[in-house]
Amino acid sequence: MSIRERLGEGSSGRSLGTFLRGLLKGMPWSEKAEGEETLSFKSPQGGVLRIHNSNGSTRIVAEDRDDLEVVAQKTGRAESPEAASELLGEIRVVAHESPERLDLEVEVPRRWNRRGSASLCIKLPRAMEVWVAAVNGRVDVVGVHGAVHARSTNGSAKICNVIGDVEVGTTNAKVCCSGTCGSLSASSSNGKIEIEGHRGSLDATTSNGLIRARLEGLSEPGVTLATSNGRILLELPETVNADVDLRVDNGVIRNERELCHTSRESNGRMIGRLGRGGALIKLRTSNGSISLR
Repeated sequence: MSIRERLGEGSSGRSLGTFLRGLLKGMPWSEKAEGEETLSFKSPQGGVLRIHNSNGSTRIVAEDRDDLEVVAQKTGRAESPEAASELLGEIRVVAHESPERLDLEVEVPRRWNRRGSASLCIKLPRAMEVWVAAVNGRVDVVGVHGAVHARSTNGSAKICNVIGDVEVGTTNAKVCCSGTCGSLSASSSNGKIEIEGHRGSLDATTSNGLIRARLEGLSEPGVTLATSNGRILLELPETVNADVDLRVDNGVIRNERELCHTSRESNGRMIGRLGRGGALIKLRTSNGSISLR
């Protein structure tokens, strides 16, 4: 028997090939349709924006402008081109406007054999308070001069150049913040946390991951960094007044700063003072090292 015959490239082979192509064509998510929608809104008098994206990334960029522009990149996946196009048309950005705030929610139909998503890019005035929640997608917030509350499930979160209090958290992903000023609270269930060039107070916790923070300024109530499994690296300004409390359960403490009134306990704890003392710097890890620079 020839190779061609064994591979079934005769009439039976063509029948098998036709069958396989038909089978794949009907598989869930095998076909894709894409589209873009642009929406415009007046800025609410209360200066508050709330966003919930059920499946997709969300990027928020503050600019010198008076209105809001929302660009939604939609994707529909289904068992056929017609079904994918149908799903694409069912993905909607629903808006609820009031004088106090603007609420945006992405509605994606849920079906076992179809999958839809929408990636949002939102441009808004700088002086706004932002609340954003995303599922299965990353969150980016840039340039806002107001409070930011951001949470992502199964996606990373990145906060850049925000002047205002920030509360950011992720599940199964990392948190990155840079150029922030205010009270910063960052958390992750399974991911690292990286803070670069922050001015203000800082509270960062993660279950499994590294915490690395570089501060350009420190204010009350101070700094609290805690991780269950990972190391902590904190870099402080050259001149700082703070009380220091460091503790590891299974690991080492590396201190490169000159501490006054220092005491080191045998259970992996170091207490001391930087300068005149003041805001509390409290670092904790169960399994890992602590580095203070």
